[in-house]
Amino acid sequence: MKAVLEFDLQDIEDRIEHQRMLKAKDMSIALWDMSQELRKKVKYAPDDLSEDTYKAYEEIQDIFYGILNQHNIDLDL
Repeated sequence: MKAVLEFDLQDIEDRIEHQRMLKAKDMSIALWDMSQELRKKVKYAPDDLSEDTYKAYEEIQDIFYGILNQHNIDLDL
């Protein structure tokens, strides 16, 4: 099975979409890296980390994964 994407590079919107397709793997890797950094901040928080900072990391992590879920993005694929 094959899939072919076709873009009219004379059309500015198609050109932008083409660039997004070309960068999709890099964006996926960046999202994965962000998820892992947030995971480390929460899972391996130092003992001297303030409770407020820890809660902020958890909240940011929840927001991050909420946004991914809204867009049906599964980083494990």
